[in-house]
Amino acid sequence: MNTPAAEIDIDADLVDRLVRAQHPDLAGPLTLVANGWDNVIYRLGSDLSVRLPRREVAVELIVNEQRWLPVLAGYVEVALPVPVRAGVAGEGYPWPWTIAPWFEGRTVAAVPPAERAGLAVPLAAFMNGLHRPAPPEAPRNPVRGVPLAARDEAVRGRLRSIPRSAELLALWEKAVALPSWQGPALWLHGDPHPANLLAGADGGGLAAVLDFGDLTSGDPATDLAAAWLVFEEEAREVFRAHVDADETTWERARGWALVMGTALAAHSADHPGMAAIGEHVLGQVLLS
Repeated sequence: MNTPAAEIDIDADLVDRLVRAQHPDLAGPLTLVANGWDNVIYRLGSDLSVRLPRREVAVELIVNEQRWLPVLAGYVEVALPVPVRAGVAGEGYPWPWTIAPWFEGRTVAAVPPAERAGLAVPLAAFMNGLHRPAPPEAPRNPVRGVPLAARDEAVRGRLRSIPRSAELLALWEKAVALPSWQGPALWLHGDPHPANLLAGADGGGLAAVLDFGDLTSGDPATDLAAAWLVFEEEAREVFRAHVDADETTWERARGWALVMGTALAAHSADHPGMAAIGEHVLGQVLLS
């Protein structure tokens, strides 16, 4: 997704020194798993992972995860990457970092959309459990959980370069005109696309929900966009039947799917997997 440059080099030697200096009882072999937009992730041994910010902007996000994931894990039945240990600056590395569980399985992005129907009920259950009133000190996110009108300029700008833009713009204008969320600010994952969901090793069941870097509170329609991000039409109806949402919230969720889908479609030139998710969701929002 036009990945920004890292602000610090993070290699296996640095991670090994950090772990051995601060948590020597957990030291073990390291394998690079991801060098993403905000974080570098190493697998540590067979059952742990190390997550380190690669940009200063991500530091607050990992601190939010360290503070709030232990709380949120008590609300849901699916596994979350609750920190096992929290690391601090050291060995020339300037920021906090996390040791978390390693979950076996494969991301839902690697499961063909037609084979994801078995995730509909457990994903609805996860969202029903998570979507409860958040405290005033919950993390703030300017692009998630907010009224759709706050994303209007960005979406319109992205639609100029996306196929079927006229149809998508008409759908967007309908969504953005809907009443805003009037309830309390609810806990949100914030980024419920298929690469942040983990299926079992056989591709079935929801094994874990990953990457709470966009954790925030606000309109639950933000997370319900997963109905179009993850599923095809039939599985989406199953998800809809099991999730707690009135009709207006459901229609706003379709708008949120457009927000996320246009972002993925417009900014994933260097990441074919994310581009495929964007193409999928934009096709799905035009169906139902």
